[in-house]
Amino acid sequence: MAKRIHLTELGCIACEELTELGAGKEGWLVNNPNLLSALDSHSIALAHRFLILIVNWADPDSLRVKIRPDLSPIEAESITAIEWLVFDDVRVLLAGTSCGYLLVYSIAGDLIHKQLVHPSRILKLRVRGTKKDLMQETSSEEISIVLPGIIARFDGSNIQSMLQKWFQEKNSNFWDQKSKKGDPEDTGSLHQRLPYQIWNVNKNGVCVDATITGIMPPPLLEHQSSQRYYCAVTIGEDAVISAYRLSEDRGRSLVGAILSKVVPAAASTIASFSKLIWRSNDQSPKRKPEAKTQSFARASSLTCIKDYPRKGEKLTLSPSGTLAAITDSLGRILLLDTQALVVVRLWKGYRDASCVFMEMLAKKDKGKSVYHTEPVKSDYCLCLAIHAPRKGIIEVWQMRTGPRLLTIQCAKGSKLLQPAYRFGSNSSSSPYIPLEVFLLNGDSGQVSMLNRSLS
Repeated sequence: MAKRIHLTELGCIACEELTELGAGKEGWLVNNPNLLSALDSHSIALAHRFLILIVNWADPDSLRVKIRPDLSPIEAESITAIEWLVFDDVRVLLAGTSCGYLLVYSIAGDLIHKQLVHPSRILKLRVRGTKKDLMQETSSEEISIVLPGIIARFDGSNIQSMLQKWFQEKNSNFWDQKSKKGDPEDTGSLHQRLPYQIWNVNKNGVCVDATITGIMPPPLLEHQSSQRYYCAVTIGEDAVISAYRLSEDRGRSLVGAILSKVVPAAASTIASFSKLIWRSNDQSPKRKPEAKTQSFARASSLTCIKDYPRKGEKLTLSPSGTLAAITDSLGRILLLDTQALVVVRLWKGYRDASCVFMEMLAKKDKGKSVYHTEPVKSDYCLCLAIHAPRKGIIEVWQMRTGPRLLTIQCAKGSKLLQPAYRFGSNSSSSPYIPLEVFLLNGDSGQVSMLNRSLS
């Protein structure tokens, strides 16, 4: 009987440039908490504090791109989160900093956009979307940004419009000889401020990770409201799991309304009074005006689970947003139904584990005829891939309560990665693209894909 192969080798990222990120040392990919990674369909981005490296793993001879963001040395600013953003044929890289700035770069390393979200460390960048179908009444594409106790949301259409405008201007300027010697950062999109919503979600304790699971119904007394409400799930040290209802309206928050009026007035009064006492020297260099932060919208707590000394560590959301896999400090993995807000499954003995959702081809009955050659969405079943580094294995479990489908041995120092959500993909005319999972071997640099079929 032939041995089943569950991994398909696709490419390699080994190159000299990786030494600047610590490559060559044992466990360099997984042991360094400051080393960040984000996977695209053919490229991988690796970041370490002040440097971002883009490597095309499908073409080892392609040019590597190094990006060194202009960070503040006074604030000891560094890169704390990265993620790919894909709109059909347009690919850009998102980066978050320790000072709360969102940076958008082209694959050539050009800075497209820079915006202050909130003066705090950006922990996570999430790109996701849901399509309108029989299960989803509305469609939504968004970029959510997680900070300690805070979550922000950018609408995908606003960022797409900004990117289209930037690329149009760049292509037109390419043929304009007068603009060749201009400032590369003198573009309208760089200084354009994108609209977004931001919420304070630290009522049950500061969160270490969070996600917006989707649109939820309004409260009972607000059925006639035209605004949208979102559900957010957070994890942290004080509360393992917390859930919030997020409102788009900022005016209904009494505390926020008071602070938005009182704080600026008090700050202006103090500043005017200080100028009367300490006259500044006219010859001193003028500082750039600080970017204004946005006031919080209303966030209402729905539920929380506190179980000291258990602490939430990592959070992974399913494509539809109805399930979330949460790892904790006790080596357990909790499967949360984000609509009912109940834990529906529990795994034990998985310390330092990481989880990603994937789709695998379901087994067909032998007597059942198949009329299509290309698999469609209904042929796939949702699964959870669990990487247990202490055991050196990857397990794939069928959702929600299905069995373990397979176990894969993996090398020490490997990392599970998943390509970012592609905006505008999976149209009715194009073949269905299932949710795939890749494995990066840090020692060899080999990139492999978990096979979608069990056979």
